[in-house]
Amino acid sequence: MISKTFKQEKVGCQLLEAGKAQPYAPGTKPQMGPVWDKSLCVRCALCYIYCPDAAISRQEDGYFDADIKLCKGCGICHRECWFGAVSMQEVE
Repeated sequence: MISKTFKQEKVGCQLLEAGKAQPYAPGTKPQMGPVWDKSLCVRCALCYIYCPDAAISRQEDGYFDADIKLCKGCGICHRECWFGAVSMQEVE
């Protein structure tokens, strides 16, 4: 009989393997940030799941938004959105 076990080393939108992300200095302001088009968003949470910085959170209305203080502007949320609801725009 084969015994299967599950082991999760970290919880919450973090990379489990070292060396997978670009270096990022906290406090550096990103040039681009994610913006959601609620008419295209189906609230699937793929943007939230794939964010390596845990910068995306669910709002009270069920849609998502990014905390620009945590976001490094990598664009992963934009790339992973199947519905084109997330676009990257210049941060003011």
